[in-house]
Amino acid sequence: MSESLVPTTPENHQETLQILYRDEWLVAVYKPAGLLVHRSPIDKHETRFAVQILRDQLGQHVFPLHRLDRPTAGVLLFALQSETASLMNAQMMAHGMKKEYRALVRGLIKAHGTVDYALKYRWDKMADANRTQAVEPQSAHTDYWPLAYYELPFEVGRYKTARYSWVGLRPYSGRKHQLRRHLIHLRHPIVGDTTHGDGRQNQFLRDTFHCQRLMLVCTQMGFYHPISRQWLSITCQPDSEMHELLVSWQPFLTWSL
Repeated sequence: MSESLVPTTPENHQETLQILYRDEWLVAVYKPAGLLVHRSPIDKHETRFAVQILRDQLGQHVFPLHRLDRPTAGVLLFALQSETASLMNAQMMAHGMKKEYRALVRGLIKAHGTVDYALKYRWDKMADANRTQAVEPQSAHTDYWPLAYYELPFEVGRYKTARYSWVGLRPYSGRKHQLRRHLIHLRHPIVGDTTHGDGRQNQFLRDTFHCQRLMLVCTQMGFYHPISRQWLSITCQPDSEMHELLVSWQPFLTWSL
C-alpha cells in the first residue's frame, strides 16, 4: 500500500518523510540526503533523525532494518514490530535483500562490469571508540552499468571538457562506504563525495551548478515479505534536486539507454 505526504500547512507543520510503502508489518520511506538514520556520535548536536521523524509521523515505534549513510538518499526500510524486525534481520544476514542505486560519477563508464575488491574496515574515532579487535579486509562485490553520458564544455583540471556518467549500481555486500570506495577503485568517484572523491570536480559542481551533496541514491530494494513470503520490490525515483540537475544537463547529453 502506498501513501502520499500530507501537505505542510500552518496547522500541520510536523516534519514528515515520504512514504513509499506501508502495510501492517513494514514501512519504507524516502530518506533525503543529509538526514541521519538514528542518533550517532558522528554528530552529537544533530536533533533530526529518520527514526524519530517517522515514529512521530506514524505515532508508534519503528525499527530500522538497515542504514543509509547520512549523505546518501533513497529507500529506507523499517519494521513496525520487533518480531518482524527479527525475521527481516535473518533474511538480510542470509543476503536475501537486493538493493539498487543510481549515481553520478566522474568520467565515462563504458560497459557493464563488476568490482571484486576487498575493503579494509574504516575505523571512526567516535563510532568505533570501544572497538579494539583488528578486522581483516572484507570481501566486497558491486555490479555497475552505464545509463547516460554527459560532456560539459568546461575545463576542470587537465581536461578540456568535464565528462560524467549516470550509472546503476548493485552491491552484493554491505561494507562501509562500499559504493563510494568501489567507484574510487574504478577511478570514477561519485560526484559530491567529500571523503573519497575528486575535490576539483566537487568544487566545480558547487560553483557552477550549486550541487552541494553526494549524488548517490538507493532507488530499489527487493526482499521476501516476512509474513506473506511474496517477493516485494520497493522503488523510487531520484529526488527533485538530482532530477533537476540532470534535466539541466540535457543539452550536454551524448548517449543514454
